Amino acid sequence: MIHVLIGRLLYAYQTLIVVEVVLSWLRMTQIPLVEDFYQALATIVEPYLGLFRRFLPPVGGVDFSPILALVVLQLAQRII
Repeated sequence: MIHVLIGRLLYAYQTLIVVEVVLSWLRMTQIPLVEDFYQALATIVEPYLGLFRRFLPPVGGVDFSPILALVVLQLAQRII
């Protein structure tokens, strides 16, 4: 029972990371609603992504840390 709950929470967090990545591309449009939603979402996912950004800096302006973060969450979800 508890492993199902943890699995769903991990899945929800993965979804938040994907949404944050997509919104980071849309932020260039300067739509205030997108910016506000992005800022709220970033406060949730940035602490976790920051762990990976320390070890995996952007390459050519592309940030690959969300991919690594998602892989780690997937592994944790499979273990649970």
